[in-house]
Amino acid sequence: MTLPIILALDTKDVEQAKSWIKASSGLIDHFKVGLEFYLKHGSTGIKQLQNESEFKLFLDLKLYDIPNTVKGAVESVAELRPKFLTVHASGGSKMISAAANALPDGSITAVTVLTSFSEDEFSLMGQKSNITETVKNWASNALAAGATSIVCSAFEVNQLRKLFTSAVLITPGVRVEGDDAGDQARVMTPRDALAEGANFVVIGRSITSMWDGADTKMRKKIEHIASSLG
Repeated sequence: MTLPIILALDTKDVEQAKSWIKASSGLIDHFKVGLEFYLKHGSTGIKQLQNESEFKLFLDLKLYDIPNTVKGAVESVAELRPKFLTVHASGGSKMISAAANALPDGSITAVTVLTSFSEDEFSLMGQKSNITETVKNWASNALAAGATSIVCSAFEVNQLRKLFTSAVLITPGVRVEGDDAGDQARVMTPRDALAEGANFVVIGRSITSMWDGADTKMRKKIEHIASSLG
């Protein structure tokens, strides 16, 4: 049985990404490919990963534009068969609906407030509601418009789980106890995030920083995280 972890392939290097997928084989089967990789290699790079290993793709492009442009963008990546494809929840109902209609075999995943935001920083953006209320409102709107999964921090996931029992809730900004929080402002351990109601936690540097050219250290880190989940 694989872990409820989406491993972030935060690298520009195709061979590095292939190695991380192989090192996680049998433990993790969901992998996140984001802008760092996609803007350099595009669909061709992702197909190279897919030709090497079978896995479930979390394509983290955080699309945000007018509805017709987002529709076209989703159609352009649909051949990659992403299980999850991210759009910004703040893009509104029409944009999210256009995305969902263009990806009938995948889950449009609405990203709420980025985990790098603190309350003070969020307020400086001119937001009148706090992060918790904003996440609730954006998630509700996105799900009503056709999204079937939501990205939020672990600090909002419990509230969303109570409100939306069938939505897939994905939590980034997760750090293993003792790890550096890095550029994340709202972090929680994987065990706590899952206990709050997340279906998946996104983990990157806590695992991939252990890569030293061989599988052993990275697999041990994944196994350590697995044991911490109970």
